[in-house]
Amino acid sequence: MVGTAARALIVSERRITGLSQVVIADLVAELGPVWQARRDAELCDRPRRRAVGAGAKYKLVFVDRLLATLVHLRHGITHDVLACWFGVDRSTITRAIGEIRPLLAGRGCRIAPGLRLRTLADVIAHLGATGQTGIIDATEIRVRRPAAHRRGRNRFVSGKSRTNAMKALVVTDDRGRLLFCGEVRAGSVADITQARDAGLVDLLADTVHLEILADAGYQGLAAQTYGQVVTPPRKRRGKNLEQVQWLMAHHEQARFEHSSRRIPVEHGIAHLKNWRALARHHGHRHHLPDTIRAVAGLLSDQQATHKRKLAALPTGQSR
Repeated sequence: MVGTAARALIVSERRITGLSQVVIADLVAELGPVWQARRDAELCDRPRRRAVGAGAKYKLVFVDRLLATLVHLRHGITHDVLACWFGVDRSTITRAIGEIRPLLAGRGCRIAPGLRLRTLADVIAHLGATGQTGIIDATEIRVRRPAAHRRGRNRFVSGKSRTNAMKALVVTDDRGRLLFCGEVRAGSVADITQARDAGLVDLLADTVHLEILADAGYQGLAAQTYGQVVTPPRKRRGKNLEQVQWLMAHHEQARFEHSSRRIPVEHGIAHLKNWRALARHHGHRHHLPDTIRAVAGLLSDQQATHKRKLAALPTGQSR
């Protein structure tokens, strides 16, 4: 069990977890009862010879389990190092992260106090209700190569980066705030196929005048969504030199304006990749979807808290 001084240092130093003390306190208050309720349900669900609460006590309390998971997600520290730091066995850290990570993943992205978006359908409904512009993109995360001679080994090879990767669908608003991150697919899946499999076309069929910016990898969705998915314009051919020059200049200007509007989603992806667990995933591939959603939820919490803090500052005061 980690000492009180070490625990206080982890909580107070934002560089260790990437989160402020306010966010960590909210996480403890929100997830602590949920974790305890699940643990009690597991104990009561099986035949027992002793009363609930008897037997050996936890060497790693809930707060330490949460902190170990946050440090692991932020810096990608191995379970062995965390076990030495917290003074427990490696298996205890592995079990703790396995318990806390799904709880973090199920929280969704925070948009406002009491409002979280957990699915792509929630995001489309939120954008349609608020009239905001959404920005969609896919980001690749390197994963371990499957074992030799295993079936489907090559489906993780990305055609873009030529590495073994898995890709996640990312949606932000026009200010770069994370709205959704998930729908993880193998690296060989095309971006437009991933969006279709996620049900984006069907979800946009029930909306009107909703604008979602996308890159050239999603060309084709504009026709299926009645122009609600906006992609860069395609090149057009002219009949003479003067017309060709005008079309080329107009085309480059239109592409530049479109890419400038899409910059916030690139910033959102960059903030995600600051968490080492997503810079390169060294664990099992089936843990990656929960890891991505957990990091997205934590990042959205920090962004919302930072925005609230800036709004509370007097006018003209610097950050």
